[in-house]
Amino acid sequence: MAQYQTEAVLLAVRNFGEADRMVTLLSREFGKITAVAYGSRRPRSRLAAGMQPFMHVDLSLQAGKNLDSVKQYEARNSFRQLREDLTCMAYATFLAELAAELCPERQPEPQVFDLLLQLFQFVSRRNPRVVALAGAWQLLALAGYLPEYRHCVVCSRKLHFPAYFDTTAGGGVCLECGHAGLLAFHQSSAEFIDILLGLNWSNPGHFSVSGATLIQSEKILADYLLCQMDKPLKSMDFIQQVTAFSPSDKPERNE
Repeated sequence: MAQYQTEAVLLAVRNFGEADRMVTLLSREFGKITAVAYGSRRPRSRLAAGMQPFMHVDLSLQAGKNLDSVKQYEARNSFRQLREDLTCMAYATFLAELAAELCPERQPEPQVFDLLLQLFQFVSRRNPRVVALAGAWQLLALAGYLPEYRHCVVCSRKLHFPAYFDTTAGGGVCLECGHAGLLAFHQSSAEFIDILLGLNWSNPGHFSVSGATLIQSEKILADYLLCQMDKPLKSMDFIQQVTAFSPSDKPERNE
C-alpha cells in the first residue's frame, strides 16, 4: 500500500504490543489519524525520540488495512518544555484530548491544527490555566459546539444578569425561565468568555481576571464538556492532581 506524507501534531501516545506505540495525531492535510509506530519503544529505533506527545513533525506514513504505520519523521518543534513541566503537561494534555474528541477521523481541520500549535506555544509562556481555558472555548467555537451565552436558550431574549447556565440545554437561562438546580452565571463570566474567544494568539495582550470569575468560567466549561461528550475527560483529573485547584478571589493574570 502507498506511503504518504503529512504535517502533524501528536495528540496522544500509548504503548502498544511489546515494543510499539499507538499514536493519535492531528494532520493538517488529513485530519485526525490513529497510527502505529512499530518498534518505537526500542532504544535504537529511529522513531523513538519522535513519538512523544505534543511533537510537531513531518511524517511519512504507510497506509494499512486497519491502521496506518509511521515510517519516518522529521521534527519541526519538539515542545519539550510541555513534557518537562507537570503543570504545562497537564494543560497541554487537556487541549490535546479535547481536540482529539472534537475532531472526527480523517476530516481535515486546518484551523484547529493551527490553533493547537499556537496554544502549545503559549502554554509554557503565559499562565497555562488561562491559555487552556481560552483554547478550550476557541476549540469549541471552531468545532461548532460553542454554547449560547448571550441569549436565553429557553425564550431567546437577550440574557440579563445575574442569570443561570443550563449545560443540557446548551447555554444561558434568564431568571424568568427558571433556574432550579442550574449553575449561576454572572456578567463578569460572560465578558471573560468574550475576551477568551477574541484572543489573537499573534498578539494576545495582557489582562487580569478575578479568581471567582475564573472558577465560574471553568465550572461552566467543565460541566458543559461532560454533558456534550457524555464522559469526563481524563486530562481534567490530571489537572486536578497536579494543580489542586482551590477557590480564590486573587486575580489571575495572563502574562
